[in-house]
Amino acid sequence: MKILLTGATGYIAQRLLPELLNAGHRVVCTVRDKNRFDLTRFSNPRIEVAEVNFMDIKTLDNIPDDIDIAYYLIHSMSSASGDFE
Repeated sequence: MKILLTGATGYIAQRLLPELLNAGHRVVCTVRDKNRFDLTRFSNPRIEVAEVNFMDIKTLDNIPDDIDIAYYLIHSMSSASGDFE
């Protein structure tokens, strides 16, 4: 199964990712900044990293089309618009 894992640098995602890999899944990790994601912690050929900012619609094209399931683990403490909802 190919899984999209949003918020891949977060606490929960960092614990979920090894479990998904151990179960044999391919995982696409979305991050706002690839430099903040330590890929060396998870040296596994079934990981892809996609740079996506969910507040910027242009970056959504970086998400592969062949995703089977997604874990939405992102949140915003604040937003530039003042109305995240």
